[in-house]
Amino acid sequence: MIAHGDRRFANRVFTMISYPIGMITRSPFPRRWLALLLLACAMLWSPAAQAQNCAQATTQGTAPASWQTYCWLNLANYNDTTARSASGQNMSFTLPDGSTLTFNARVTGTNPAYNAVTSPSWSGSAVGNSAFIGIPGRPVLYSAQAGTSTIAITNISIAPPAGGGVTVYSFVVADAESSNDGEAIRVTTNGGGWQLFDSVPPTSGSTMPPISGVGSSNVTITGAPGTVGAYILGSNSPTSVTIQTQSGGLQGVMIAIRFATIRLQTQFLGTRVNSADQLSYQIASTATGSAISSGTTTGTGAGPFTTAPLSMSAGIPITLRLAMASGSASATTAYTANLTCVNTAGTTRASLPNNLSATTANIGQLEFGEFLVCTFQAGAQPRLRVRKALSTARRFTGDQFTVRIMDGASVVASSTTAGSSSTINTGTGDTGLVQVINQLAYTVDEIAAGTGNLGNYTATMACTNATSGSTTALPTAVGGTISLRPGDAITCTITNARRNAALLVISKTSTVISDPVNGTTNPKLIPGAIVEYAITVRNVGNTTVDSSSIVILDVMPAEMAFATGTPVTFTNGTPTSGLNTFNAGTMVRFTSAAGGAAPYTYTPAGPFDANVRGIRINPTGTMAAATSGTSQPNFTIRFRARVQ
Repeated sequence: MIAHGDRRFANRVFTMISYPIGMITRSPFPRRWLALLLLACAMLWSPAAQAQNCAQATTQGTAPASWQTYCWLNLANYNDTTARSASGQNMSFTLPDGSTLTFNARVTGTNPAYNAVTSPSWSGSAVGNSAFIGIPGRPVLYSAQAGTSTIAITNISIAPPAGGGVTVYSFVVADAESSNDGEAIRVTTNGGGWQLFDSVPPTSGSTMPPISGVGSSNVTITGAPGTVGAYILGSNSPTSVTIQTQSGGLQGVMIAIRFATIRLQTQFLGTRVNSADQLSYQIASTATGSAISSGTTTGTGAGPFTTAPLSMSAGIPITLRLAMASGSASATTAYTANLTCVNTAGTTRASLPNNLSATTANIGQLEFGEFLVCTFQAGAQPRLRVRKALSTARRFTGDQFTVRIMDGASVVASSTTAGSSSTINTGTGDTGLVQVINQLAYTVDEIAAGTGNLGNYTATMACTNATSGSTTALPTAVGGTISLRPGDAITCTITNARRNAALLVISKTSTVISDPVNGTTNPKLIPGAIVEYAITVRNVGNTTVDSSSIVILDVMPAEMAFATGTPVTFTNGTPTSGLNTFNAGTMVRFTSAAGGAAPYTYTPAGPFDANVRGIRINPTGTMAAATSGTSQPNFTIRFRARVQ
């Protein structure tokens, strides 16, 4: 190692400064000597002091997933003379969220100078070369002489902007050079025990210097020979931290504040409503409404467009907002968006938005160590269309169809066909594109209109989305549900093909015939009342029913007793059913089993029998087919019961 005051080394420095650059790069001196030379040059030509702030690295390298939650302090304003005075140097840093970090740095020891330099501090430094690459400013306090010095960092405080309060943060210390033989770094804290955040691998090989005390308030990194890696340590919410460097010639440390980080981005789904439209996206203070970080989309592409990562050092509740940018042609209401936040540094907590339909959302305070990437997926208000098609002629001329967009039981839009045979008149049976609500579940279906019956048709449905790349799941069957996303323009076509079938439609009505109080004059459904049931069967299909295949099973209500004295009757309608002559003695059977279950072997007794729980009616013969939408063979079965 190079000792302080080595005059031979000093003479070699001045000699090398006079060499051409090409000669310097071929110098036989060790790389750390070359690093010292570069440091000397930097000291000679250092620019004016920069404003004190902090910033993330630009490239991860081998750093952990949370690498962008580290805001490395720019120490450009560090003054070694002031820091070594009895009162030390008061330092202040403006953090990205508007908070202010302050502390006092007092340096003592034999080492005469720390200098603020860029990262990496030399070509063999692990931090800046292997991980946390591209940290801006001058984040390294670098020692260019042998000796031991102590940096006492006291009165650490973070003052939040309006509406916030500091909850927990991490004060981070990293080896910014390399600890070799005879060197060491010792750190102490009055906060939480030191956590090992990262072991940064060396630029070559795999040697890591010994480390002890992790989890306690005192950690020692002991040097090792060769090219070695580095450690990054953190202590939660300290007010005092001490860093001691034992240097054989070159040694450096870095400091960061780590709380949580968020990045907001916006992505267009589909095309813009107007090519001039742009969106503004902001991370704002919930308390004050003022923007902390913002961005604006550009051009005509989909993006994603993103803000730079924002480190939140204070517990400020934040709101994510999306709005039309200045110069846009459309109103904000022309667009909608879904918001999703993902923690790329660990588990995503359940309280964060997940495909939330919103253009503004208060996500509260970030939690320590999070690195959130929140994305607005924005697009034009979604639109849905349902249209009718026929692949064959109608079964009957008067058959028509109504296609619908349903929100639960409410009709959002509908359209009824007109035309005959296989023709659907223009402008009918087509809802057109209807603006719907983002992420609300809609049902797409049809009902029969005119004299039509859907049973005479086989229906299929196909949906297409004019927005390419959309992940919206499209229904494949009539009556399917669909939840649209921003930018969707979906058309569902329901196509009917007629089929040959016997199709029975059954209806049942009840009529109060008399009651014990009113007789047959305006009778009421009270105990003792007589009720007549009428079951009507129609064949609306174009095919006859298989012979003797009609079986009607009717369950008797629990509070009713079958009227044994009134027979089960059969009445043909117009047109007639075509069935055989009805015989109640052979075509009607009863059961006393609960729920009207088999066997149907029970014989009713008395004028009213409460034991009858079900009736089976099986007329014989072949039921005729319908010849039009209005000419449908039918019959009616009637029987009576008494209210118990």
